[in-house]
Amino acid sequence: MPSRLPVFFIVMTVVIDAMGIGLIVPVMPELIQEVHGGNIGNAAIWGGILATSFAVMQFLFSPVLGALSDSFGRRPVLLVSLLVMAADYVVMALAGSIWLLLAGRIIGGITAATHSTAMAYMADVSAPHEKAARFGLIGAGFGIGFVIGPVLGGLLADYGTRAPFWAAAALALANAALGFFVLRETITAAKARAFEWRRANPFGALRSVARLDGLKLLLLVFFFFNIATHVYPAVWAYFGAERFSWPASTIGLSLGLYGIGFAFAQGVLVRPAIRRLGPRRAVMLGMCSSIASFLLLTFITNGTLLLWLIPFFSLGAIAMPALQGSLSQAVPDNAQGELPGVLGSLSSLSMILSPVIMTQTFAYFSRQDAGFYLPGAPFLLAALIMGFALILYITDKSARQIQNAT
Repeated sequence: MPSRLPVFFIVMTVVIDAMGIGLIVPVMPELIQEVHGGNIGNAAIWGGILATSFAVMQFLFSPVLGALSDSFGRRPVLLVSLLVMAADYVVMALAGSIWLLLAGRIIGGITAATHSTAMAYMADVSAPHEKAARFGLIGAGFGIGFVIGPVLGGLLADYGTRAPFWAAAALALANAALGFFVLRETITAAKARAFEWRRANPFGALRSVARLDGLKLLLLVFFFFNIATHVYPAVWAYFGAERFSWPASTIGLSLGLYGIGFAFAQGVLVRPAIRRLGPRRAVMLGMCSSIASFLLLTFITNGTLLLWLIPFFSLGAIAMPALQGSLSQAVPDNAQGELPGVLGSLSSLSMILSPVIMTQTFAYFSRQDAGFYLPGAPFLLAALIMGFALILYITDKSARQIQNAT
């Protein structure tokens, strides 16, 4: 069997996991109002609950699925997750109540928590000199999925609010069929280890924060940065529908444009920015760009102008790789393996908190009877949070030391 087919399957699994998030975003405002009634503000509140439930399940079950794959094999974990994911999308396509949609998002969060298993399988089938490039393929797969998902979801919305779910189910089922034929098991009896809840504990990495004493301020910057930037997936669809009366197709297109700009900023602009400015100033530039973008989004009233400005909004993405690089430089060599777990846990927590905070803010300020009508209020809140993170970063001594050392 060609070794490339299992690698292709793993990359496609990651693409589908990422697409599953973005594919349904453009139709969520209309779908929630269809099954639950109410105005766009109420739809946003429920959208925040659905997004948070999905993120909670990913946070809780990513280490669980990883530990299960160590015990029972990568193949059954990946294939069963895809089959359950396909069935879950079918249920959501037929859902007639908000509670069934919520159940679908909970199950979907569990089945999409296979990133650690996909990474482990890729490591299993790769020679030492191939691992870096193949891990890069997984990152590229996530990027592709986040770009394609919203665009495809917006286009399919022309065929109804349920069409994206049927498409997602078909993709998951087709990939499961491919995996059934091409995926060989990499965990032998000699390599398997017993399942232990201790290793499947998602809070283990968070306890490591206490051991990284000199980095607490930088880790807070990372946490608040993520809360602020997650405003985009949290409220973008509801904001576009309320402020500009955008249909699902335009919402999907706008998210796709942002994804392309985000990929360009991180893939092309980060290296020259760090080389010319140093990591500290590159982080500050990205954070200042984000603050300016959030303020523009708060008050903008022209949807066409907004579409043209989307590439500018994505410039803030240069801050995250530079910040991660600064954290890595500040961590001792014997904690380099520990740091990704800490950052992953903090990112997951921000994905849990941000949708609730941002959608509640949108719902309050988008009511027609609100004392101050401002659908862009979540972006103003994001600007304040990012400004606070910037102040923390500027005053942090370790960030200045890293700048001076480069």
